[in-house]
Amino acid sequence: MGQLKPLLRWRGTSLVEHQINSLVDGGASDVVVVLGHGSEEVRSQICSSHANIVLNTHYRLGKTTSVKAGLRSINPQADVVLLIAVDQPRTDEIIRTVIDAHVKAASLITSPRYRSHGGHPLAFSTSLKGELKRISEQRQGIREVFQAHRHDVNEVEIDDPMILLDLNTRLEYEQAFERYGT
Repeated sequence: MGQLKPLLRWRGTSLVEHQINSLVDGGASDVVVVLGHGSEEVRSQICSSHANIVLNTHYRLGKTTSVKAGLRSINPQADVVLLIAVDQPRTDEIIRTVIDAHVKAASLITSPRYRSHGGHPLAFSTSLKGELKRISEQRQGIREVFQAHRHDVNEVEIDDPMILLDLNTRLEYEQAFERYGT
């Protein structure tokens, strides 16, 4: 990408600030931001006081290490664990829709869908916290938990292709920025 993803511009701020604001405005009571590569530079650019910042020193071992680091820092009173990566920008409306659907259905897992395609964020009941703590790269990370409970997944249709957005390349970022980021 040429720069740290969390610091890419998005809707007048950085991706990381956008995500924090969307989560808070969408109804998340606590936001845990897990930092790995470039953590000092990213931390210095986070202005929000709504984020509990956690350092993942094992980030080179894969995404599952970030999920586990975040899980260790969530509020023990939490009912829902919402997982989303910084390169999957979402609006507060999408966040709110997923959280509300998850809580209303008392689901184990809630997955937003757009035209039959699964997207993000995923919401998990905290009853699955133990399973989430045991994920590994070798066993496909959170997909393992998702697949183990496939028949208990609350699928919420959202008529917004943004739920599929994942900014893995410069071209994907530029196209998404043109459509959503300004």
